[in-house]
Amino acid sequence: MRLRKKIQQARPSQLHCPGLTPVAAATDRRPARLQSIDLLRGWVMVLMTLDHTRGFFSSAPFSPTDLTLTFPALFATRWITDICAPVFFLLAGTGAFLNGSHGKTRSQLSTFLWTRGLWLVFLELTFLNWFAWTDVFSLHNFLAVVFWALGWSMVALAGLVWLPRWAIAFFGIGLCVGHNLCDSVSPTCWGSWAWLWAILYAGGGADFPGHIHLEVIYRLIPWTGVMALGYAVGPLFLADAAVRRKWAVRAGFIFIALFLAVRGLNRYGDPAPWSVQKNAVFTAMSFVNCTKYPPSLDFLLMTFGPACLLLALLECDPPPWLKPIRLFGQVPLFFFLLHVPLIRVAAAATQSLHPPTRGGFGLLGVYIAWIIFVLVLYFPCHYYAAFRRRHKSTLLSYL
Repeated sequence: MRLRKKIQQARPSQLHCPGLTPVAAATDRRPARLQSIDLLRGWVMVLMTLDHTRGFFSSAPFSPTDLTLTFPALFATRWITDICAPVFFLLAGTGAFLNGSHGKTRSQLSTFLWTRGLWLVFLELTFLNWFAWTDVFSLHNFLAVVFWALGWSMVALAGLVWLPRWAIAFFGIGLCVGHNLCDSVSPTCWGSWAWLWAILYAGGGADFPGHIHLEVIYRLIPWTGVMALGYAVGPLFLADAAVRRKWAVRAGFIFIALFLAVRGLNRYGDPAPWSVQKNAVFTAMSFVNCTKYPPSLDFLLMTFGPACLLLALLECDPPPWLKPIRLFGQVPLFFFLLHVPLIRVAAAATQSLHPPTRGGFGLLGVYIAWIIFVLVLYFPCHYYAAFRRRHKSTLLSYL
């Protein structure tokens, strides 16, 4: 109740008014972009570039989370990027709410969400499959990665926005907290509908008529719930920065405490329980080595906490050197579509020009390559952001 009063005092014209068709009351002018959201999203893009650079350039022939083979620095390089996907989905939901708060009716918001969602799915199955994740042009074999889950989650949110916000929050919490009850359910239990369970939760292969095979990496459960949660907390971002910062700090510490409690009990929340290892460092690594595919409850709690604290930190006045990071957060889709093909082409060129490096680079080389990629990506992103400011086309909102 106190939060609602503070928000109403902060932006009374943008909140729910009974009897109005729009998601939020229309305003005379479109609110400025929230700097903290752009900065948080920008940091996510930079960390995501590190993860993909490691994937294409690292000489390690094993998974960085395999505690029998990995070493702390490599594990940490992978672990710090775990925050990327949860923030991506949360902010997509929050962005949908803010989009609706700019005077759109529910029908307009719903239409935008399902069309944009299908556009992301199309990009996943075409551009990203042919030029990013694989080097094979195929019309029969596809990978379903992050845009696949983002797209279908937006399609689901297009229907959810017609519900009360409390119902959307309940839906999101239910998926995030309860989905690990389904860990033991095999696709074979679904018979001829096994492909659907693979898409929804189990992952793996899904076959369709015409010899089409879909390898599902990002499942829809619980990512759709994460996006719904992002939408449900949207009103917080209509409040003043001080209110947002206070609630972000509280939420951050609550999520961290919940993670320590649930993970510490080691009974529910992750299909891969932690265990005591050869020393304290590896035991700690086991404790935070949570399942990402699909993201377990432990994984979500572990990443939500730091994300909220980082958001609170970014609510303060940022130094000028963070301006490029904010730029990346303003054009995230454009950045994404550029960075993976760039890394892939650079990795292939490096290997062909210097045969001794065919085994990849050590961790120092990965970090150097990462910094170079981030610097190179600034220039096209800067150009595109300026182009989008000059041209107020609806179509540009899809890129």
